[in-house]
Amino acid sequence: MSTDDPQHPPVPPVSRRSQPRFRSRERRAELAEAFTRTGADYDRLRPAYPEAALDAILAALPAAVERRTAVDLGAGTGKLSAALAARGLAVTAVDPAASMLDALRAPGVERVVGTAEATGLPDACADLVTAAQAWHWFEADAASAEVLRLLRPGGVLALLWNTLDVQIPWVHRYSRIMHAGDVQRDDFAPPVAGGLALAERVVVRWEDPMATPDLVDLARTRSYVITAQEERREKVLANLDWYVHEHLGHERGSTVGLPYRTDLFLYRAA
Repeated sequence: MSTDDPQHPPVPPVSRRSQPRFRSRERRAELAEAFTRTGADYDRLRPAYPEAALDAILAALPAAVERRTAVDLGAGTGKLSAALAARGLAVTAVDPAASMLDALRAPGVERVVGTAEATGLPDACADLVTAAQAWHWFEADAASAEVLRLLRPGGVLALLWNTLDVQIPWVHRYSRIMHAGDVQRDDFAPPVAGGLALAERVVVRWEDPMATPDLVDLARTRSYVITAQEERREKVLANLDWYVHEHLGHERGSTVGLPYRTDLFLYRAA
């Protein structure tokens, strides 16, 4: 693609951030609470996780276990919980918002209202602890200590993020219009406490097919839009509608592959 194409300008340096920034602990709590009002939209519009990432997680787990157990922290509507259960794991989904867990429909997944820093679960109860789209909402030191308490010997912590693949020019502009706050630098590393050591990092690039109205509505699952005044929220949605249907020229209702990058970090007890 030509770098002087006015429809697809070159991508500037993407980000210097290793994780989303919050003005204060109180602002982080406010934004996190906002997601509790969007369970249905979040479950409908946010992507699942690619099979290659799930394969990498399962490959890292202890093999000599009859049925491996997982605790999914900040599980939300259970997208990762359901995928792990479908792969045969016994999963406990933990989230502070009962309203988010109510959207979890996967059979056999236990739901627990609790926080990543204090789950209330027994010691050494998990072969796998996961946090998908969630670690940056936690107090890293306290959550790390809780992970170490929950893991059995040889267990694994898996941290995952689906982020828009903003190295693609049209996606970069799309993310800017919707004020996506989770754009991170390519070599970002989540903060974890010293008791955990990085064993492997996996990056998967893939596409999520979406109808064009859903490309617009995806902004409704972003904290900036969720917490904005109605006038500003409607302006963001109108700008996205223009960008997708007029600027990019997609027919309304057509299907577009939305490029994502999934970053997976696997840790073991140091």
